[in-house]
Amino acid sequence: MTLYENLAIRLREHIELGFYKPGDKLPSVRQLAKEHGVSISTVQEAYRQLEQELLVEAKPKSGYFVSVQNKDNLPSISRPPQRPLEVSQWEEVLNMLMIRSRTDGVQLQHAMPDMKATTLKPLLKDLSKQNPEVGLSYSDVRGTKELRTQLSRLAVASGCQLHPDDLVITSGCQEALSVCLRAVTEPGDIIAIESPSFYGSMQAIKAANLKAMEIPTHPETGISLEALELALDQWPIKAIFVTPTCNNPMGYTMPEDKKEQLYRLAQSYDITIIEDDIYGDISFQFPRPKTIKSFDTDGRVLLCSSFSKSIAPGMRVGWIAPGRYRDKVTHIKYVSSSMCPVTPQLAVAKFIRLGGYAKHIRNMRLNYEKQRDMLLKAIKAYLPKDTRVSFPVGSFILWVELAKDIDSMKLVEKCRQKGVGFAPGPLFSATGKYRNCFRLNYSEKNVEKREAAIKTLGQVIAEMQPD
Repeated sequence: MTLYENLAIRLREHIELGFYKPGDKLPSVRQLAKEHGVSISTVQEAYRQLEQELLVEAKPKSGYFVSVQNKDNLPSISRPPQRPLEVSQWEEVLNMLMIRSRTDGVQLQHAMPDMKATTLKPLLKDLSKQNPEVGLSYSDVRGTKELRTQLSRLAVASGCQLHPDDLVITSGCQEALSVCLRAVTEPGDIIAIESPSFYGSMQAIKAANLKAMEIPTHPETGISLEALELALDQWPIKAIFVTPTCNNPMGYTMPEDKKEQLYRLAQSYDITIIEDDIYGDISFQFPRPKTIKSFDTDGRVLLCSSFSKSIAPGMRVGWIAPGRYRDKVTHIKYVSSSMCPVTPQLAVAKFIRLGGYAKHIRNMRLNYEKQRDMLLKAIKAYLPKDTRVSFPVGSFILWVELAKDIDSMKLVEKCRQKGVGFAPGPLFSATGKYRNCFRLNYSEKNVEKREAAIKTLGQVIAEMQPD
């Protein structure tokens, strides 16, 4: 263990034991260096690690302080129907997708990353330099060897030991999820899923003619294992579909021990887990959270991800680590869309290999964490006092819960007329629950523009509430 890790552990223990209270000023860098006989850079690295864990925050010209995280107003634990249901809401999802290209107003509904980051310039520049003969030719149906090699190296950070041949490249994470569902189910099967859950996952379940069993979910720790086990006892569930790290739409990350418990539960019932890890690389926690796949010893976890949220959705570069289902996944991928475009695969592989991706991710994590705090501040200032809001530990989306008498479907229509968009709650449920909830994006760097949108949102809500 390094010196900075030892120091970080000591400081963390002092905070957790209450020696330092939320808001307390911590010892200066020079003071700690002198007390512990270490270098200033060692102390700075220890503090940086605690910042990544959200335990400590730095204030310009003032030093380091114990973070004050107000989580008293978290969203309620979900209470979905206790039976499998067919997924609906496609028309509502399509309606929202159709306005994606709008550039007017403030569109906070889409889970879109910051694509104006200067750290993306090397990748964009390299895309135009790729050899056209290579980019226009057929490639391995599993994806280029160059990209799969780099992905296997990235996987180490999430606790996985993967060989390039363990991976299949897809056209984004949405295709990855759809392919995995088709590989492990038959029409009519039941899938257990968090509630609320990403509308793209819901629609993938619908397209495969499956039924969704929504499981109660906690806004900080994720899917209820107790409720899941009861459902497994009662219903012939074929697979568990989860986004346990930087969840969409709630933003939580399941504790590591709970991820392992979920895997053990799937083992005991001999069912599959489809794990969506699309936001894992932009977690604010350090080290990067482990995946459920990292505990997988028998190949029952199909890990899916892509660069749509960490780089840009237009790259359409996703992947699957399908475990024991590799051959079936490869066949389904081939008959559905054959191979993926080669040029973006090669460009992303080079971006990773030369260190550009690591630099970009570090920059995005810091940026998104700041944007989260600014959005939370705006919500507190302009939305009703009884508003509940999630506290994301990664990504760039959060979940808002209003009073029961506010219908987010009516609210979004009124807000669109004023140039403000968001994703209404019913899209994130099989049956249109969460009508008083919605999801917001905070990747937009224009703070004034976003704050004005939240102010407008608050004014519309006030107009809708009875006197």
